Amino acid sequence: MKNNLGLGVMLKMIFGDRDTGPAIQDSVGKEIKSIVLEEKELTIGFDGSRLALWDDGQSCCEDRYMYTDDKLSDFIGSEFLGAEIRDGPEEQGEYGDVKESQFLVIDTSIGQFTIVNYNEHNGYYGGFAIAGRLA
Repeated sequence: MKNNLGLGVMLKMIFGDRDTGPAIQDSVGKEIKSIVLEEKELTIGFDGSRLALWDDGQSCCEDRYMYTDDKLSDFIGSEFLGAEIRDGPEEQGEYGDVKESQFLVIDTSIGQFTIVNYNEHNGYYGGFAIAGRLA
């Protein structure tokens, strides 16, 4: 991470997140019944529960969103095996603006799909804080 961290990201780093790890761990081994990617949240449905994942690092003047090229419907019926975060490239604009990316890789019994998290900002609100909950 080359830029300044935003306040939302720093708070997550300092105080942690007690929900995300257990939510992902409790989902391992479950059959995926649905996958929905909205602009700022990925929801994976199972029998009787849903795992929601999003970037919770919002501080101020940022535009955070999620995107994928993968065909998510191909993974319905597979078994959820876990999730991993990988840093992605960063693009620097000529006026100091920055477009960061971070990959959320979902591992299933038939392979992986990747959700790209983007954070576009003016150079002062960098970083990511992927969070999750099980409902």
